[in-house]
Amino acid sequence: MATDDDIALWDAEAEAFDEAADHGLRDESVRSAWRDLLLSLLPGAPARVADLGCGTGTLSLLLADEGYTVDGVDFSPEMVRRAEAKALGRSRVAFRVADAFTPPLQPASYDVALCRHVLWVMPDPALALRRWTELLVPTGSLVLVEGRWSTGAGLAAAETVALLEAGGRAATLRMLPEAAYWGREIDDERYVVTS
Repeated sequence: MATDDDIALWDAEAEAFDEAADHGLRDESVRSAWRDLLLSLLPGAPARVADLGCGTGTLSLLLADEGYTVDGVDFSPEMVRRAEAKALGRSRVAFRVADAFTPPLQPASYDVALCRHVLWVMPDPALALRRWTELLVPTGSLVLVEGRWSTGAGLAAAETVALLEAGGRAATLRMLPEAAYWGREIDDERYVVTS
């Protein structure tokens, strides 16, 4: 569960959050790389997507522009305020201030539960995955973009796969070392797991 300190930290991060190439997707080549990746992993539009820990809504908006129906959730009011400002005029996306650990979304109503760099900060990642799985229709899938950064923070790919398999879900791993996704060369472990 998010604490007041967590919320204050991410509210403070919101102003500069989109400056990172993979956060704001302002560079068209980075945006295109993420678009192509996500479209290769998701069912076709207008599938319904829960974007958990959506930040400033960049992935939510990218998917809404591709015809998906997206509900973004983030515990930072300032992140959500910025997401809503970017979403003006778009009808296929909605945002709410709430904790991704306990998302207040309708169970069994999403085709995809998507998160990017969120699972690793959950107080109980296994429980978070169970809760996120409950959001899915029977044929739904989890799409988890995660990493183990050079600082030592994060989840190694093997850890994420093991968490899913321990919960009874098959996992497909794809490493993402290409600079195209990050706007620069990286020297840490970044990946996406679908389940």
